[in-house]
Amino acid sequence: MNEMFLDRFRALVPKYLEDPWQPADGISEAELDEALEEHAFTIPQALREFYLALGGSELMEAYHYFWDPEELEVDDEGFLMFLEDEDEQFTWGFRAGDLRVPDPIVYRKNNARGEWVSEDGTFSEFTFDMFEWVFSEDDEEPAN
Repeated sequence: MNEMFLDRFRALVPKYLEDPWQPADGISEAELDEALEEHAFTIPQALREFYLALGGSELMEAYHYFWDPEELEVDDEGFLMFLEDEDEQFTWGFRAGDLRVPDPIVYRKNNARGEWVSEDGTFSEFTFDMFEWVFSEDDEEPAN
């Protein structure tokens, strides 16, 4: 399988953590396959490459929490959940029917209401935008 996103995800380590990317920042193919073997589903290529690039890095818990591969699950509404915010108010996922799409559209669930809505962007778009937002928030000076 050709890598579509791996280098772009790896580039997030020096961009936001100011260190060069190291293999320990990711998960090896063998570790990822082992973590996923219990699941009855396959994950999209973009999510797979995200784990290969960043599954061992601090970015997994930068404001929002990406689920470890072995923790992934499909909910009763048919969404593969992969991310939640620190207050557990929202969960992000993909429609289970879209898991073979290399870079599927992301949906957000309001956990209090149980409603899934489209984020109108693919996993890669959503992830890059989310990190840009998270780290730009840290850079802003408080208003006087």
